[in-house]
Amino acid sequence: MAALDSLSLFTGLGLSEHKARETLKNTALSAQLREAATQAQQTLGSTIDKATGTLLYGLASRLRDPRRLSFLVSYIANKKIHTELQLSAALEYVRSHPLDPINTEDFEQECGVGVMVTPEQIEEAVEAAINRHRPQLLEERYRFNMGLLMGEARAMLKWADGKMIKHEVDMQVLHLLGPKTETDLEKKPKLSKARPEEKDRRTAKDMMENGEAADQALSLMEQLRGEALKFHKPGENYKTPGYVTTPHTMDLLKQHLEITGGQVRTRFPPEPNGILHIGHAKAINFNFGYAKANNGICFLRFDDTNPEKEEAKFFTAIYDMVAWLGYSPYKVTYASDYFDQLYAWAVELIHRGQAYVCHQRGEELKGHNSLPSPWRDRPVEESLLLFEAMRKGKFAEGEATLRMKLVMEDGKMDPVAYRVKYTPHHRTGDTWCIYPTYDYTHCLCDSIEHITHSLCTKEFQARRSSYFWLCNALDVYCPVQWEYGRLNLHYAVVSKRKILQLVAAGAVRDWDDPRLFTLTALRRRGFPPEAINNFCARVGVTVAQTTMEPHLLEACVRDVLNDTAPRAMAVLEPLQVIITNFPATKPLEIQVPNFPADETKGFHQVSFGPMVFIERTDFKEEPEPGYKRLAWGQPVGLRHTGYIIELQNVVKGPSGCVESLEVTCRRADTGEKPKAFIHWVSQPLTCEIRLYERLFQHKNPEDPAEVPGGFLSDLNPASLQVVESALVDCSVALAKPFDKFQFERLGYFSVDPDSSQGQLVFNRTVTLKEDPGKV
Repeated sequence: MAALDSLSLFTGLGLSEHKARETLKNTALSAQLREAATQAQQTLGSTIDKATGTLLYGLASRLRDPRRLSFLVSYIANKKIHTELQLSAALEYVRSHPLDPINTEDFEQECGVGVMVTPEQIEEAVEAAINRHRPQLLEERYRFNMGLLMGEARAMLKWADGKMIKHEVDMQVLHLLGPKTETDLEKKPKLSKARPEEKDRRTAKDMMENGEAADQALSLMEQLRGEALKFHKPGENYKTPGYVTTPHTMDLLKQHLEITGGQVRTRFPPEPNGILHIGHAKAINFNFGYAKANNGICFLRFDDTNPEKEEAKFFTAIYDMVAWLGYSPYKVTYASDYFDQLYAWAVELIHRGQAYVCHQRGEELKGHNSLPSPWRDRPVEESLLLFEAMRKGKFAEGEATLRMKLVMEDGKMDPVAYRVKYTPHHRTGDTWCIYPTYDYTHCLCDSIEHITHSLCTKEFQARRSSYFWLCNALDVYCPVQWEYGRLNLHYAVVSKRKILQLVAAGAVRDWDDPRLFTLTALRRRGFPPEAINNFCARVGVTVAQTTMEPHLLEACVRDVLNDTAPRAMAVLEPLQVIITNFPATKPLEIQVPNFPADETKGFHQVSFGPMVFIERTDFKEEPEPGYKRLAWGQPVGLRHTGYIIELQNVVKGPSGCVESLEVTCRRADTGEKPKAFIHWVSQPLTCEIRLYERLFQHKNPEDPAEVPGGFLSDLNPASLQVVESALVDCSVALAKPFDKFQFERLGYFSVDPDSSQGQLVFNRTVTLKEDPGKV
C-alpha cells in the first residue's frame, strides 16, 4: 500500500509511471523525494504543478545534504526558485556553504531570487548579439552557429529563460534572413582533404566507442592544467559533488591548507605484487601529470598490505617504470610506514562504536546484501580486547577480522578493516600478524600525506562512500576521490593471474616478453616512453572505460621512432650477389645519412664490396605483372651507393634453388633510371632477429562469447618468428640493449638484452607502415 501511495505521489509530480517505478527502486532517492513532495504540498495547500514537480525531483536526486531539504523546498514551492538554472545555482550554493546558518540575502542574490527578466530585455539582448555578428550571419546564413547568439544573450541575462531566448533568436534571424532557401538546405560542403595524420575528424565519443584515439589538439599537460578537468581547488573539497561534510570539516581543511600551502598533491599507489601494464601508464600519466601540470607534487606509495603476494623485484620494477616514463616521485612511501598510526586509528574506531571484531569466515563475507554479522553489536570493550588478541597472535588466520560499520554503494556490508596473516612482511618482518585492507588503508594514507586529489580508476567508485565515511568517522582530513576510466587494449590480457598462466604454459617467456603489454615488455620490444605518454594523451583523460586498438599505440611509436631511430640496413633472407665488374680493387666506403630527411643529423659509414647480400624476395626469375625489383631485363638501384645492378647469371644448387646471382653495375647517373632501389649489406654482421605479431587471434581473448575455449586456446601460433642468421651492416656493431634503429624497408628494431658480445639480437618493434589487415 505504501508503494502504491508513493507511486501515485510521484506520478502526481509529473513523472511517468515508468520513471516513478524506477525511482522507487532507489530507497534513498524515493525517501528524499517523498519528503520534498510532502513538504511542498503542505506549503501550497494544493496539488503540485508539473513544473514544480520537475524541480522537486531535480532537488531530491541531486541534494547531498538532507539538512537543506526543507530550506530549498520552501523556495521551490513559493516559486522563488522556478527554473532549472536557479536550482543548479541553489544546489551549488548549499554545497559550498556547509556551515549554519545560511545567509539568505547572499543566497537569494547568488540564485537570482526575485530577478525578473522581461521579454523586452530578452529582445534587446538578442538584437545586440545579432548586430555584433551581422556580416558573418548574412554571409553564412543558416549555417551560422546560432548557439553563439544564444550564449551571448544568456551571458547578458543570466537568469533569463533559455526557451524564451531561443524563440527570440529564431524570430529575429528569420526576420533578418527570411525563410530558408534551397541553398540553405544543401549539405555543408566537405573540407579539403586533410593530411593523413588528420584524416579522421569524427567526434571523440564516436572514436572512443570504436576503440580509436581522438586526435587531441591538446597535450596531456594542457588537458590536465588548471580548470581543464573541473576539479576542486585545494582546500575546497566541500564543493565537490558527493563530498560529505561534518561539523569538523572546515577546521580540518584549514589545517590542511596550513600544511600544504594550497599545493596540489597526488599519489600513484600500486600494489607491489606484479608488473605494471599499459593501463598503469595512463594512471602514472594522470597522477604525476596532474601534479606537474598544476605545480604540485606526486607521491609514489607502495600499497604493501598483503605480504603473501609481494616480492622485492616488483618494487624495483615499478619504480623503474615510473622513472622510464619520465616522472620523479616527490617521495617514495609505503603503506607500512603508517602501520602504527593505522592500528591506533583502528582502536579509536572501535572506541567510537564504528568497528567490531567478527568471527564470520571468508566465504560468509563474500557477495552483496549479506545478512548482518551476529557480532555486529558486541560491546566496545569486548571488541577492544579481541582486537588486541588479534594483534598478539591469539587467533588463527580466518578466525577473526575487524569490520567497519557501514554499507557501501554496491550493497557490500561492513567491509573488513584488518585480518590475521602469519606471513613475514618484507619491511616490518614479524612485527605484525594483522594487516589492514585496501578499504581501510587507502583513504587514511591519503589523509596522512594530505593528498588533495585521490585519482582512481572507475571500479573504485563503489568504495567512495567508505573513503569519505572512514575519514569522517575518525575526524581526520578527508581528501576527494575522483574516478577516471581504465585504459585497455584489444588482443591483450593484462591481469597478473593470467600472465602467470601464460608463462606457466610456455606461451611467453616472462613478464617482459615483447608480445605482452606490460611496461617492461613494451620497453624490451623497443617502444619509446615518449610514445606511450603520447598515446595516453591521445586517449585523453576520459571518465568512461576505453578499449583501444593496438595499432593506435603503434602509430604513436612510429611517430617517435621516425625522428629518433637512426637508419641502418639489414637483410632477413640473404641472397648472395656477385658484382662481376665492381669498379674498384677494394671495397668502397659509403656515407649513409642517419636520417635521410635531415642530413644535418650526421652520417655513418658502411662498406660496399663486390659481394653484397640482398633480400631473397627482391629477386624473381619469373616476376608477376607490377613487380619492380630485380629480374631478367629489369635492373635495380642499390640504396646510397649511386650504382645500378643488372642481372647476368643465376647460379642454382643441385635442388634447383637459387644460391647466388651474378650482376654487372653502372653509375646511376648514366642511362635510364630503374623502377626501384633496394637495400643491401656487404661485409655484414650476423645477428638474430625476432619478429613479433599479436599474441592472440581475437580482439577479446577473455570473452567467452568470442573465445569459448578460454584465452589460452586463442594463442596465435605465428606470434614469434626467429630469424637466426640475419645480416646487418657494421654500423650497429657497438649497439647496446634498448638502442633503436630503423632497418630500411623492414621496420623499427631494438637491441634485446639477450645480446652478447659479437652476437646481437634485435626485436622488431613495429613495421614501417600499419598492416592494413590489422583492424
